Amino acid sequence: MSLKVELKPGERLIVGNCIITNSDQRARLFIDGKAPILREKDILTPATADSPAKRIYLAVQLMYLEDDISTLRGEYFELVNDIVKAAPSTIPFVDQVNNEILTGNLYKALKAAKKLIEHERGIFAHAAESGGGGLSAGRQADD
Repeated sequence: MSLKVELKPGERLIVGNCIITNSDQRARLFIDGKAPILREKDILTPATADSPAKRIYLAVQLMYLEDDISTLRGEYFELVNDIVKAAPSTIPFVDQVNNEILTGNLYKALKAAKKLIEHERGIFAHAAESGGGGLSAGRQADD
């Protein structure tokens, strides 16, 4: 069964190691085969990975796109250890990401990492409301 992807005008899509940019009209693509696929809205760049959870997402994204866990394993676990130490409430989210990576489900790991980002946003919002200032260099707040 083909994967159906609908693109908005000008929207980009990564298929394997290629970037596909849609023209000025909506388009519907049917993709057969096995290749990593990411819509533009799901893509983070080093510049947009501006929080601990987003940096974890970026590492998982690169693992997914390269179909290679080993090249980023060390960096990934450093990021995970840092966020868990700073915010223990992230442990269940990190565990889910780890489980998906260990079972080879890197796309599902990306989805789990999105939940980690949402949880982190909640931590930041809570810290801002209570005047804690959020996660900062060296010292981070938790729920």
